[in-house]
Amino acid sequence: MAGPLSHIRVLDMSRIMAGPWAGQILADLGAEVIKVERAGVGDDTRRWGPPFLKDIEGNPTGESGYYLSVNRGKKSIEVDLSSAEGQQIIRDLAKESDVLLENFKVGTLERYGLGAEDLRAINTELIYCSITGFGQSGPMAQDVAYDFMIQAMGGLMSVTGVPDGEVGAGPQKVGIPIIDIMTGMYATVSVLAALVNRAHAGNGETVDVAMLDVATAILSNQAMNYLVSGQVPERKGNKHPNIQPQDVFPVQDGHIVIAVGNDEQFARFSDALGFAQWAEDDNYSTNVERVKNLSSLHPKICEALKTQKLSYWLDKLSAVKVPCAPINTIPMTLEQPQIKHRQMLKYIAHPLSGMVPQIVSPMKFTEAPLSFDHAPPLLGEHTDEILAQLSNRKSI
Repeated sequence: MAGPLSHIRVLDMSRIMAGPWAGQILADLGAEVIKVERAGVGDDTRRWGPPFLKDIEGNPTGESGYYLSVNRGKKSIEVDLSSAEGQQIIRDLAKESDVLLENFKVGTLERYGLGAEDLRAINTELIYCSITGFGQSGPMAQDVAYDFMIQAMGGLMSVTGVPDGEVGAGPQKVGIPIIDIMTGMYATVSVLAALVNRAHAGNGETVDVAMLDVATAILSNQAMNYLVSGQVPERKGNKHPNIQPQDVFPVQDGHIVIAVGNDEQFARFSDALGFAQWAEDDNYSTNVERVKNLSSLHPKICEALKTQKLSYWLDKLSAVKVPCAPINTIPMTLEQPQIKHRQMLKYIAHPLSGMVPQIVSPMKFTEAPLSFDHAPPLLGEHTDEILAQLSNRKSI
């Protein structure tokens, strides 16, 4: 396989989203990723549908869109972890792996003799990464977690949604499983850091990544706004809490996103709208004042933008380098010339459907380019191959 991690083997014992997302990133980077699945059942997300991938005749398969989004490039092996044979298979694979990913309930793998201490005893260079809802310690360590509940517990939903008093008011979750995805990203970063440290120090690592920790960490500017001011951040809809004007604005035939980022851009924006005097007004000339006086500025902007269609404003504002955008649907996003140029959508050969679409990694390398040649595996697709390799190595 191509990619900068083509010398790395990953034992992916995770399921659902956060762990598999990390495993897929590592697979995209070239690692050999062996996905361990429950015998006869597989990853829970295989059944999270509809929709399901269709076979060559157009009939639905057992491969859900959800599963297909997080398991590209892996090999699947079915293992019964409750059996002595299955546990030995994991030990044998861990002995020859660089990284292990798991998101079992705290203590589960230890009961099988497959915990971090157990496996690092037989492979001192192993990087053992545990991904859970609440971490390996603390009063909630044993609790189960899902993305939606962590978006709520971690404060994200308190700053997402329409403000109280407006039509449609109420907290909202983000439209993708953002905590799962970010937890997978943090797990990946941790694994890569541990690999670098291992190359320097020669030892493995035990990594503990928790979804609630991640949700708290990514509160970023909203958390710091509270910590420095004592003011609890509130839902502001699409309005940015610190920079204005940034919002969704109505136009004659729809909506436009405008993201003015500094005073110079605001001056160009005001001029393009036909109100150059706004940039000279003490109430609006600086970002600090625009944030303070948004209640009077916002209606003026809305009134001006309603006079023309979306295409007019996109052309006019883009011409003067004011950041703006249409609100694209997913099909519209994939049809953008820039996305096509960057080859973000690829089709990979699949044993049931002929080809399966994949939105691929955004990482691009010059010296070790990534390759997307292996579709998300069928349940147990590589069991015989992997077990045969283990047998051959044992006999040698």
